[in-house]
Order: sequence, then C-alpha cells, then structure tokens
Amino acid sequence: MATHYFPTDQVHYTWDASNEPILTIADGDTVVFETRDVSDNQIGPDSDVSVIATLDWDRVYPLAGPVYVEGAEPGDTLAIEILDIHTKGWGWTAILPGLGLLADDFTEPYLRIFDLTEGDVTHFRDDITVPLDPFMGTMGVCPAGASGTPIMPPGVFGGNMDTRQLVRGTTLYLPIQERGALFSTGDAHGCQGDGEICVTGLEAPMYATMRFAVQKRSIPAPQWRTAPGPLTPAVDEGTFFATTGVGPDLYANAQNATRAMIDYLVTEKDLSREDAYLLCSLVVDLKISEIVDAGQFVVSAVLPEAIFPIELL
Repeated sequence: MATHYFPTDQVHYTWDASNEPILTIADGDTVVFETRDVSDNQIGPDSDVSVIATLDWDRVYPLAGPVYVEGAEPGDTLAIEILDIHTKGWGWTAILPGLGLLADDFTEPYLRIFDLTEGDVTHFRDDITVPLDPFMGTMGVCPAGASGTPIMPPGVFGGNMDTRQLVRGTTLYLPIQERGALFSTGDAHGCQGDGEICVTGLEAPMYATMRFAVQKRSIPAPQWRTAPGPLTPAVDEGTFFATTGVGPDLYANAQNATRAMIDYLVTEKDLSREDAYLLCSLVVDLKISEIVDAGQFVVSAVLPEAIFPIELL
C-alpha cells in the first residue's frame, strides 16, 4: 500500500467524465492533498470586501483530482478514510449577495478574514472563541456521464456536501458511477455549523490525507461513519441555546429560526447583524426537531454557548 502526493498545480472546476486522471492508485493506497481555498486564491489573507465584486466565478471550486482507483467499477462503493486534515493558517467567511439561507435579508457583500495559526481555535471577537474542526466541503466521485457539470449542488455521488462531520477519523462511503471512481476533493472548511447558513463556512486552504478502498457493494447515496466519541467534543460540555421556526415549510422554518438567532446575538451579544449571520454559519446547527405532526414542522437553530466566556452567558 503506497502513499501518493497529489500535485498542487492540478485542479479542475467542473465534474466531467472526460477529465484525465491526474493520479492512479491501487485499492488501499493513501493520497496526501494540498488544496486551495474555494475562491482559488482570489481571496487572500490581506483581502478586503472589495474583492467579492471582482470574483471570477469560473474559478470557484477548484478541485484536486481526478484520482483513478484501480478496480473501482460502477455499482461499487468507494470508502475514503480521512486520516489527517489541517489548515494552512488562515481562512475567510463572507456574505455573497444572492446566496445563503437569508439572501433577501443580507444583500450587501461582507468579508471576514481569520487567523487560524493557533490550530484548535480562532477568535471571532476577543470574547468569542470558535473551535476549529477542519473538513473538506467537497468530496465526490465523478457523476455518471458528467460533462462540464457545476460542482455545486451535490448529488448522490457526493460532491459539495458541506457535511461538517467529515473530519479526521471519519470514513465517507460514495457510490461509484464511473470506472476508476474519478475522486476529487476541495472547498475545505476550518469549521462550520450544520446548514452552512450564510453559504460560506470558514473557507480555507488545507492539507488532507485520505486512504481509499473499493468495496464490492452498492449504496444509493453517500454514507459516513465517525470515530468513537461526541460529534462536537469542543463544546459538548457547555450549554446550548436554541431558537425555533415552526410551520409547514422546513426551509421557511430554517430561515425563521435563523432570523430569531440573529436577533438574539445582536441584542444579547452586541454583534452586528452581519457578524451574527456569519457566526451562525460557523457554529449554529440547524436541526429538524419534529416532522411528523400534521404538517407543522419544527426546525431548531442551536448555538453552543461554550464559545462565550462564562461571565457573558
């Protein structure tokens, strides 16, 4: 079982079955990736909000890949064990006009740059400490017959899943649709709440090491298994505060739960509305709390209060 290093100068921007594999590996081999941030280096540590207006969207979602896995056939399952993942020391979060859960509420661009050099945490404000738990926002095999297919949205092949539980120690399982699997990854996040509320997590260039295995079984859509332990170890010992949205539409409920959380953060924690929205995207988890009761559903927006000093709770 060999270890391979994916070349840093090779990326692609769409799913396409005709993309030539950059790396061919055997079943059981390991690959070390060094990925760019989702903007493809258009946003950097010294950027300000003006950069958003000039983004070249054709360069968004640079993916490292494809990786061809020998023995992988359509109908099989590709198991990707995430052995290690860590940031390159900085990242960003932004409001991108027209995107996000509350796009109609937040129409102006907004950008925050974060120092990630402490490793385990970053500071949203002097009195707000956000735990880091890096993961790859996009991990996918090539969709069957894809030709210039945008990276976003995700599909049963994986892709832009933005699933924050895909951290070190987790194994992701993807249904293979093209021979060789043609796996690609990128769009890494330093942290994110469930839902990626404002459409950006803590976007960051990243190092990642993954081991690949072909399983001769079929699955309908991505599946994953974590390492033993809690899903949010950095905050599980603290308290949680939640707001809710209640009604017949889960999407509208998610919006209303988030609006209530933003109001809470503005009023109780003295954040601007823009910063409250970004903080929700980084740490607040949207959960379906109830979905079986006569068309009146409940979505909760859950805030870990461990990010605040005890005296501010």
